[in-house]
Amino acid sequence: MAALKKTTQRSDFKAGEHIVYPAHGVGEIVGIEEQEVAGIKLELFVIAFEKDKMKLRVPVAKANSVGMRKLSDAATVKKALETIRGRARVKRTMWSRRAQEYEAKINSGDLIAISEVVRDLYRSDSQPEQSYSERQLYEAALDRMSREIAAVSEISETEAVRQIEQNLAKSPRRGGKDEAVVEAEAEDGDDETHDEAA
Repeated sequence: MAALKKTTQRSDFKAGEHIVYPAHGVGEIVGIEEQEVAGIKLELFVIAFEKDKMKLRVPVAKANSVGMRKLSDAATVKKALETIRGRARVKRTMWSRRAQEYEAKINSGDLIAISEVVRDLYRSDSQPEQSYSERQLYEAALDRMSREIAAVSEISETEAVRQIEQNLAKSPRRGGKDEAVVEAEAEDGDDETHDEAA
């Protein structure tokens, strides 16, 4: 009978470190605690999400499989900022389907995917108003992106948002009508619909 080995595989994460949890964004590991569940000792990362006033406990052994990751490096942040300077790509599919795709990108925890949502949903002052649901998704993506950039660059979130907005202002669609490149992925000729009353 094999001796019970204690799960001390701390993976690569340690207390005091900022991490990204896919469904919640940037959090800080404030401790590692042990709990006994059904006779099994479990080591748990205690992650605090300051802005949401929330704490999450994630089993150490499951940290990688749930998609928890270290903060992006400076090169990834640079690539994310380059992404939002690009031309928006908007599929000609129903809004509800696009909204699901945007939400999946936001919750993927992938900084580049999140920056694509920011790029695609951004509206300058000269552009048509966003629907409520578009605005909500844009704000969520901007929030996730700015929190990670702030943590990586060790700047305030306000400064991170300013950096993002300065890069968005450099994107090629500042001229009203030529709003966004519509990808030739029109699925069965679905019309673009927006749900104003989300």
